[in-house]
Amino acid sequence: MQDLLSSVTRAVVAAAARRPDTAERLAVVVIALQQDYPSGAQDDDERFAGVVECFQLSDAAAALLAVAVAPTLDPTFGQAYDLLTGRTLGGRVTVALALELAGLGTASVESSAELHASAPLRNVGLVEMTGDGGWLDRTLGVADRLRGHLVGDDDAEPSVAAVAMDVLAYRTPTSDQLARALLGGQPLTWVHGPLGSAGVAVAAAAFAAAGAECLVVDARLAPQNDVVHVLRSVVLEAGLMGAGVVVAGGDAVLSAGSPAVQVLASSPVPVVAVGSSAWPPDLLATTPLAIAAPFLSAADRAAVWGAALTEPVEVSSARSVVGLRLSPEEILQTTRYARLLAEARDQPISEELLRDAARTVGSGNAATGLTVGQISQGAMASSFADLVLPERVEADLVRLVRWAERRPEVMARGTLHNKAGKGGGLAALFSGSPGTGKTLAAHVVADELGVDLMQIDLSAIVDKYIGETEKNLEKVFRAAESRNVVLFFDEADALFGSRSAVQDAHDRYANQEVSYLLQRMEHFDGITVLATNLRGNLDKAFLRRMQFIVHFPDPDQETRRRLWAQHLAQAGEDDADDPVDLDGLAADLELAGGDIRNIVVAASYDAAVAGRPVGQQLVAAAAAREYQKLGRRAPTLS
Repeated sequence: MQDLLSSVTRAVVAAAARRPDTAERLAVVVIALQQDYPSGAQDDDERFAGVVECFQLSDAAAALLAVAVAPTLDPTFGQAYDLLTGRTLGGRVTVALALELAGLGTASVESSAELHASAPLRNVGLVEMTGDGGWLDRTLGVADRLRGHLVGDDDAEPSVAAVAMDVLAYRTPTSDQLARALLGGQPLTWVHGPLGSAGVAVAAAAFAAAGAECLVVDARLAPQNDVVHVLRSVVLEAGLMGAGVVVAGGDAVLSAGSPAVQVLASSPVPVVAVGSSAWPPDLLATTPLAIAAPFLSAADRAAVWGAALTEPVEVSSARSVVGLRLSPEEILQTTRYARLLAEARDQPISEELLRDAARTVGSGNAATGLTVGQISQGAMASSFADLVLPERVEADLVRLVRWAERRPEVMARGTLHNKAGKGGGLAALFSGSPGTGKTLAAHVVADELGVDLMQIDLSAIVDKYIGETEKNLEKVFRAAESRNVVLFFDEADALFGSRSAVQDAHDRYANQEVSYLLQRMEHFDGITVLATNLRGNLDKAFLRRMQFIVHFPDPDQETRRRLWAQHLAQAGEDDADDPVDLDGLAADLELAGGDIRNIVVAASYDAAVAGRPVGQQLVAAAAAREYQKLGRRAPTLS
């Protein structure tokens, strides 16, 4: 730093010479600086020169930066500044003295421009201006990170380290398109990357293809009230690294408002921001380049899994974890968490363990502020083996799961799936009497896909005040879009009923709520399941938008026998002295599967109290009580 500090020394000497009443102490300090940094001394200030080049600083701005940074490198400069101003500045410099030392006039347009809040010196925090007095009396200091960089310390600030993320770069034609934009000098690019797409991985690959490094951060990890400061620190860090920036969670930047967006738009290094929504056209005076992130095919996803896994795990089939709707960075997180699980369970990495890890990773990706539903994360995953349904119904459910697994591949093939502004989601309607297995089937679909079930509380959705129901619905869909979940509306006819003729204001606004939901479902990019007891109550427009309509019939005698056998097998040991008559129960008790389960659970508790296994007598007593709950007369068991 000899050359830098030598130039500041010369400026200090000149300033001291202009003060005829120079105190003896100042003279001593000046002599010390001249001895330490003699005129003509040269040193290789590569790091300072790199900062000047990266942040595109003018000669005047570079001189101001040198004046501000000098006291952080040698406290003697701080003493000189204090003596020259007659103030104790604590290692900082007044604006007036900084301008004098940099050879700038205090009333010039140039001095005001170089120290403006939007100028390169202050825009990303190279120089910080503090103080409440007049402009010339305010003081300048430099970021600690800059000082560390100049002396060879390359550790990022904690605020930057907290949002930094690792990413698996994956090159596609889209990344090549991005690379051309970066090489062409595009300062800000917006990548529209819905859930499960490869926006961040493609952006990282674009920088690699352009021959540049990049700093990848997740804006969602920054405190909501501190996004602007964190982004400024990120851009500063990238500039010091000589790298570009990839911002995941770009929607958090948009939510933070114009100041946060301006930090990225005015960045001296190229920025690629990835968000799940389209770029708002009126946010900036000049609209940045917007590119759609690609969806990965099954083969692409298998390649990403192969790159993330060092263990020999087969992930090539669509029924494996390849079918999970995870982005490349989520795949990387999943493999890391899977290794923690493997160590804790003392098991090798397996398909089942990867699915468990994926469920945990997918649940923790976003803080939704959810107040209108609950996320089901059962410790015991459900499967098709838990369903006792007619063959046709189970086949429809299997087909729904297979479609969902293949959806990324279909979307990667072309744009047919989401034409006319529609989302790429799937919607299914489960209809049938209470207790026929609709809710369990929704859990099975979610668990088979390795994701959570987001079950909506309709009592928290519907609001008597005009417009509030739509706000609550929007909150639901936004929460679902930010997580990898199956969105489940139980008893859907209570909210999604048929639109009626408008006879009063209540009818008009109720119809608006249904219309809003129809539109929102069309734009939803996830999986929606609606369950209803009365299919005929639903608006026909909903039925037209359903890819799957699955009817759960009341169980026949053979199905009831299978239900009794399955639930009793899960209840534990049978009473050999009082065996359960499965044929008789199936023939005499015309109940749905949910009612049968309730009876077996009640009999299990009664058996535990009595200290005996479950037997026919306990089941019969529990059945009588269940019929009483249902308001029906219990038949006599044969």
